[in-house]
Amino acid sequence: MSVIGKEQDMPADNSGSINSGHLETFSYDDKITRQFLTATVIWGMVAFLVGLFVAAELVIPNLSLGLEFLTFGRLRPLHTNAAIFAFAGNSIFAAIYYSTQRLLKTRMWSDTLSQLHFWGWQLIIVFAAVTLPLGITQSREYAELEWPIDILIALVWAGFFGVNFFMTLVVRRERHIYVAIWFYIATIITVAILHIFNNLVFPTGIFKSYSIYAGVQDAFMQWWYGHNAVAFFLTTPFLGLMYYFLPKAANRPIFSYKLSILHFWSLVFIYIWAGPHHLHYTALPEWASSLGMIFSIMLWMPSWGGMINGLLTLRGAWRKVTEDPVLKFFVVGITFYGMSTFEGPMLSVKAVNSLSHYTDWTIAHVHSGALGWNGFMTFGMIYWLLPRVFQTQLYSKKLAEWHFWLGLIGILLYIIPIYGVGVYQGLLWFAMNDQGQLMYPNFIQTTENLAPFYIIRVLGGLCYFAGGMMLSINVWKTWAARPAVYEVPEYQAAPLSKNYVEHPLEESKLAQVLGIAKMLDVFTRLGWHRNWEGRPLYFSVWVAIAVIVASLFEIIPTFMIRSNVPTIASVQPYTPLEIAGRDIYVAEGCYNCHSQMIRPILAETIRYGEYSKAGEFVYDHPFQWGSRRIGPDLAREGGRQSSAWHVFHFRDPGEFIPGSIMPAYPHFEQQDLNLSTLPERVKAAYYLGAPYSDEELENSIEIAQAQAKQIAKDIADQNGPEGLENKKVVALIAYIQRLGVDLFKSPPPSAEDEEPTAANSDEVARTAEEGEAK
Repeated sequence: MSVIGKEQDMPADNSGSINSGHLETFSYDDKITRQFLTATVIWGMVAFLVGLFVAAELVIPNLSLGLEFLTFGRLRPLHTNAAIFAFAGNSIFAAIYYSTQRLLKTRMWSDTLSQLHFWGWQLIIVFAAVTLPLGITQSREYAELEWPIDILIALVWAGFFGVNFFMTLVVRRERHIYVAIWFYIATIITVAILHIFNNLVFPTGIFKSYSIYAGVQDAFMQWWYGHNAVAFFLTTPFLGLMYYFLPKAANRPIFSYKLSILHFWSLVFIYIWAGPHHLHYTALPEWASSLGMIFSIMLWMPSWGGMINGLLTLRGAWRKVTEDPVLKFFVVGITFYGMSTFEGPMLSVKAVNSLSHYTDWTIAHVHSGALGWNGFMTFGMIYWLLPRVFQTQLYSKKLAEWHFWLGLIGILLYIIPIYGVGVYQGLLWFAMNDQGQLMYPNFIQTTENLAPFYIIRVLGGLCYFAGGMMLSINVWKTWAARPAVYEVPEYQAAPLSKNYVEHPLEESKLAQVLGIAKMLDVFTRLGWHRNWEGRPLYFSVWVAIAVIVASLFEIIPTFMIRSNVPTIASVQPYTPLEIAGRDIYVAEGCYNCHSQMIRPILAETIRYGEYSKAGEFVYDHPFQWGSRRIGPDLAREGGRQSSAWHVFHFRDPGEFIPGSIMPAYPHFEQQDLNLSTLPERVKAAYYLGAPYSDEELENSIEIAQAQAKQIAKDIADQNGPEGLENKKVVALIAYIQRLGVDLFKSPPPSAEDEEPTAANSDEVARTAEEGEAK
């Protein structure tokens, strides 16, 4: 029977475990909140500045000045990681540490773990800021960091942050946990699961590893992670932030307790299924992407339930919104959440996705959520926290108002032209004349007119960055006015009793109806959920079950059904030199601009060639399908151009192809090709399933050098530069010239075909004679 928890009234025993009016004195640790709040502002400005720089590179491709660590492909992952894990990450930690202590009426379980969490997280960010521009990357979107940093992330997230949070739940003084805590629980559990299973790799050195998944399976795991990183790092913790800070700022209770329950459990169970919608019309099995679409559409209802719950909390307080910049930020942030969670399900519909995928439409969608929802919710929280954690007045309310309007104008200037660019790109790519020919067959025709829109985006980024500067000034000036010594208020609350008796709910008063109707009546009163709220560890187990079960329903069939990835006999593993070239391709972040996936859409097959098959990618660790086309698809690039053409193209794409926005890579011709670690990389590919011979494993360097020498000779014979056999450009060309060619090769002969035995030699001869006669 459903029950509601209630403390049992009994006299205290000598252990003091039963509450009989005894009050405990405690204080909150606001130092950790101040630290994360400060880090949020600092790293936020870094993320905005890098984002502004890479946006400008699309207008001025050679803005990198020939410096390889400043190219678009290397800096874009730095921007996304800084925005997600540095700016948004530090903000959610500030929110969690501040609100959790007050909601649970206790200090965090361990100040030491709090400090280890803070400094460990900042160390991770510094490592990312150093390694990504240096080309040390896994090339998996939102999971680019290499394996030593991934291990540190797991330690800091689960070992420091997770243990501290859940132990705080154990020692709390509030029986029932508030809705914000539910979302924090879901965040901590799910992010840990996603991070660990997506980052299972085979290391070949401290700076290099290969995903244990390949091709289709790797793509599936990446977007199971990627979409749910957005869900459980950029959505659920910010919803927890909304449920705590919005009612505080508005001085109103949350609109609906029941709606918050429906909102929470629907998101936790449904969101985890939606990742495959990022892979519509790819080599992923059709059932998986269709399932992702269905659950994505279902997400619209609970997401808008959360938005409605937030906005209706302001009932009776809308006059205050016009006066308080904090509420302005919150209202616009929640509105952008509603817009993004409507657009996301719409983009998951296959008919819409066929147009939007690989275009800047997706970029606009992501930034409307990141700048509007995550950014504005963070800004509102910071302005609310500043006078409370620094124990002084906010330096300038007017500056906060200016920040709001500049930030809002910046968002609109950013996303509106980029939405236009996205639709424009898709229509140009698919445009065909009455004869069934492409109207814009040359890819450069679809990009050379985008510069005006990209310039407007840069202006929008400047406005948003200027707003961030105003925030920084406000934070600095408010901090400067802090007291010499912070006051540490003390609070009192009774400890939880260990004697917790669950009393049955009042029976259903429905008469003359089926028993199932009475059960439904009791169920909809949600007393069972109230009971769960009094048992947070039990609650956490159910969150984990919901996430794991939903994940396994997709993961197990994808990995167990052999027909999901049919093999192709002609597809062979990469040669040692091609492996070296592929690693250069990965390090340069080429996947940020080029896809390697031709979808079974008429315009794409006319433009690029035969659509991609699942069996073509069985040796790709990791996959390189990409999610954006600033440049053309490369899935069938092998053999389309001469090797010398690629040398000149890398040297200066803008001069070689007028209108190209690809940066120059002259250093490929100048930097020596280091093959010293090649044997370890070839062996890693072998252990992951590539059928290399003993000779290839033992003599990989010599084999690579021989192929490099041949390619260098071809370049010289094609009127290209000489003496490139020991340069990076040769390895990269070897990889590019391999792309997509295996599908059209004849499969290698089997052992039986190569050496017919005496027993079947007559049959072979007779078959040959019959063939000649025919």
